[in-house]
Amino acid sequence: MKSTLKKAGYNKVQKQVHDVFLQFTAKVVFFIIILFAFKLFFAGHYTPGGGFVGGLLAAAAIILLLIAFDQKTVEKVIPIDFRLLIAVGLAFAAVLPTLSFFFGTPFFTHQHTYVNVPVFGEVALHSAVIFDIGVFLTVAGSALLMIKLIAEEDA
Repeated sequence: MKSTLKKAGYNKVQKQVHDVFLQFTAKVVFFIIILFAFKLFFAGHYTPGGGFVGGLLAAAAIILLLIAFDQKTVEKVIPIDFRLLIAVGLAFAAVLPTLSFFFGTPFFTHQHTYVNVPVFGEVALHSAVIFDIGVFLTVAGSALLMIKLIAEEDA
């Protein structure tokens, strides 16, 4: 009876069922983690969070997809060069404090203003958000590049 099940591909069918369940769950959980990463990113100025934690969570969401799917599939869906992501993040994080330095303010002095947005009302705009975007991109790109390089080394 075992040989009949093996000929019928029983092991392959079982593996495929588990992969489908993992892939479906990963797709749903991916969006939940990404939304929570952005929530932490935007709440970082008033509560714990910010670019570092948001970037780590965004990287963890993509790593979850890498666990559920293969690397080629994830690269098709999210075609991002992680080295470029790190470079753009470092540019954001370095240029903003340097610009404030050139205008005669201390290096990490940030500026803020308030803008009236029709639906939301008065919204605070702070230059530290641009710095946090740089931290977010740098941390996410670094974590994903490390995981990608480790995965390629094992293959």
